[in-house]
Amino acid sequence: MSRKEQSDSNISPDNNISRRTMMQVGLGAAAVVVAGSAIPKPAGEGTCDTPAQPAGPFYPKQFPTDTDIDLTQVDGQEGRAEGDIIYVSGQVLDEDLKPMSGALVEIWQANKHGRYDHEDDSSAAPLDPNFQGFGQVRTGEDGNYGFKTIFPGAYPVNEDWTRTPHIHFKIARRGYHELITQLYFAGQELNENDLLVQEIPEDDRGRVIADLVEGNEGDEAGARRCRFNIVLKKV
Repeated sequence: MSRKEQSDSNISPDNNISRRTMMQVGLGAAAVVVAGSAIPKPAGEGTCDTPAQPAGPFYPKQFPTDTDIDLTQVDGQEGRAEGDIIYVSGQVLDEDLKPMSGALVEIWQANKHGRYDHEDDSSAAPLDPNFQGFGQVRTGEDGNYGFKTIFPGAYPVNEDWTRTPHIHFKIARRGYHELITQLYFAGQELNENDLLVQEIPEDDRGRVIADLVEGNEGDEAGARRCRFNIVLKKV
C-alpha cells in the first residue's frame, strides 16, 4: 500500500471505511439533513434543483495523472498540500430525491493561496506542488461521494471583485443533464460581494452554501467536514 493510500484510508462522509471500499460501493450515508449540509428542498417545498454555475476558465485541459479522492497528496510525492484539511461529501439525487448510483462527480479548485494548477492561471500567487487540484469519483449504490481536500483560497478577479472561497463541481450520468455548479461556505464575508453567489436567487443559495463543522473521530487532526447534496434533472 502506498503512502497516499495509507493516509486517506478514512475518507468517508460519516464513518471510517477504506478508500478502496468507498470507491467501489459508495459512502453509505442516508440523504438526511445534518449539520454542515447544503441540501435540496424536500418534495412539496417547491423546486429542488441544484443551481447551475459557470465552469470558469480553469477546468483541466488535460487531466492530471492523479485524479483520486484525496487532493491533499499527489502520488509519488512525499509532501502534503498546504492549508486546512476539509472533507466534502454528499449524495447525488434525482428530481424525486432518490439516490443515484454511477454518477461521475468531478471537483477542481484553487490551492490555499488562491492559485489554480492550470496553464491559463497567470496569478502571481504560488503554486503548491503537493496539491492535486482536481479529483473525480463515481457515486456508489446509495448515491454517495466524498473527497478530502483543503479549504480553497480566495483570489482577485479584478480590482473590484475578489472571488469567495469555492469548489467547482461537474456531475454527469447517462440519461440526465450534466450539471456544473460551485460549492460555497457559510460565514465567508466575501460571499456578500461575490457576483456568482449573488446571482443565485436568495431562496436558492442554501443549496450551494454549506457549514463547515468539526471533523469525525479518525479524521486528520483539526479537519472539518461539510455535506453537499446535488440534484440532477432527467433529459
